[in-house]
Amino acid sequence: MAEIGKHARALPGLPHDHAQIPVWNSENWYYEDFTIGDKIRSIRRTISEGESMLFNSLVMDHHPYVSDAEFAEKDGVFGKRLVDGAMVFSYGLGLAATNCLNSFSYGYDRLRFIKPVFIGDTIYTIRENLAKELKSDSMGKVRVSYSVYKGEGELALYCEHIMTTLYRDPENFAQKLAVTADG
Repeated sequence: MAEIGKHARALPGLPHDHAQIPVWNSENWYYEDFTIGDKIRSIRRTISEGESMLFNSLVMDHHPYVSDAEFAEKDGVFGKRLVDGAMVFSYGLGLAATNCLNSFSYGYDRLRFIKPVFIGDTIYTIRENLAKELKSDSMGKVRVSYSVYKGEGELALYCEHIMTTLYRDPENFAQKLAVTADG
C-alpha cells in the first residue's frame, strides 16, 4: 500500500533541502501504486450554520429546506434545516481526497444522497480503491468510492470518482494496450 504523506516532490524556487521534505497530502502515486481494496478514513468534521449559509450564498441555493429555519421546522419533512447536498458532497470528498500529483479527475458516477445531513451534524469519509483499467499509452483509469458517514456511522452519501492516472513506466503497458486494441 502506498503511504499517504510520504512523497517529496521538488518545486521550482525551493531550496534543495526544503524540496526533499515530503509535502503533506500531496502524493506522488502512479497507476501502479493504486491497490484495489485499499481504504483510508478521514478525520471528522462538524458542519456549522454559518458555513452552511455561506455555501448556500456562494452557490445561490436558497431553497427553504437549507436556508429558512421557520419553514424547515414547521412545514418541512425533516423538522429542521438540511445542509445542501452539494456541500455534503464537496466536504465529503475534501475530507478524504489526496492531492495526487499524477491523477486527474475524469468524472463522478453513482452519486446518491442516502440520508439527510443537518446543520450541526458531524461527518467523516471512507475512501476505497475499487478498480483500475488501462486507458491510453500514458495513463490508466482508477475508480474510487467515497462513502460519507454522519454521526456514529450512518451512511449519508455515496459516490464513485473516476480518475485518469499517469503510468510510472508506460512501456510496461504498451503491449497490454496493443492486445486490448487488437481484440
